[in-house]
Amino acid sequence: MAEPQARQASQRGLSIGALAERTGLAVSAIRYYETQGLVSAWRNAGGQRRFARADIRRLSFVMIAQQFGVSLSEIRDLLDELPGGRTPTPQDWAHISTRFRARLDQRIETLERLRDNLDGCIGCGCLSLPKCSLYNPEDRAHGQGSGPRYLMGDTPGL
Repeated sequence: MAEPQARQASQRGLSIGALAERTGLAVSAIRYYETQGLVSAWRNAGGQRRFARADIRRLSFVMIAQQFGVSLSEIRDLLDELPGGRTPTPQDWAHISTRFRARLDQRIETLERLRDNLDGCIGCGCLSLPKCSLYNPEDRAHGQGSGPRYLMGDTPGL
């Protein structure tokens, strides 16, 4: 495409169908992500929804982050740090990747702890319930919150 045509196409934006084709997402998923504030569209003169080319990268990031178990609200928090009104630069993405890396490191640590301790807890069947006299005598885990506290990173106060 010649440069003036490329610039014109960029200003027109991508249709939702073109964005779906480029990302591999269903149109309905893109609409959902739009309602969640992960991408935003504008309407052209014909009333059709248009997306910035940078939304290809944003949606790719969403897909990758979700594969690692990052919630949509966490993803939105990260993406909210990108500039509005312009295509993010490599420096913008580097800033986000630093924060994302920290979250991934936390998840890896949790997964490793789960892997290393899960056999014993599944064998027992209690995780952090009151009946566990080994890891949770007198239901001490309850004071640290709900759920399998010791598998979530809390330490037993034996």
